[in-house]
Amino acid sequence: MSEEQFAALVLPHLDAAFNLARWLVHERAAAEDIVQDSVERALQYFTTFRGGDARAWLLRIVRNTAYSHLAARKPGRTMSIDDTPIAQDIPDPAPGPEAALAHLQDLSRLDAALAALPAELRECLILCELEQLSYKEIAEITEVPVGTVMSRLWRARQALLRLAPAGSAA
Repeated sequence: MSEEQFAALVLPHLDAAFNLARWLVHERAAAEDIVQDSVERALQYFTTFRGGDARAWLLRIVRNTAYSHLAARKPGRTMSIDDTPIAQDIPDPAPGPEAALAHLQDLSRLDAALAALPAELRECLILCELEQLSYKEIAEITEVPVGTVMSRLWRARQALLRLAPAGSAA
């Protein structure tokens, strides 16, 4: 397969690759490095790609690269939710400062709740809800049965509901 085929099949999915990497490692710079490494690996092994869903194939490479990155981190290093808050990356269309503050607080709570989930639950939730992948595609990426994907999604959603503050619409 040629570089043109690689560009046509794989490069359109770079945003999804970055999104998954960022949610897995919680650092923008690390996520950028992971995506770069993943694309290099994808290009290197593109001749082994036998067709099918290029997005799922790339996201599996990103997932594996992200977990390798996390495993290589020094033990005992912790990540603060304040290191890369999602709220700072999203422009706020709210009309006033009170609405903007409430919106930022909601995003911070969501970010904290997602970060509190175990990685296997968080990745399934991100792939399903943000990347709009099917259960089958998620199962392929995470290398688990579809039933496990469904179970993880249910457990992730239940955990988010438990973390929702009282009186909020969940």
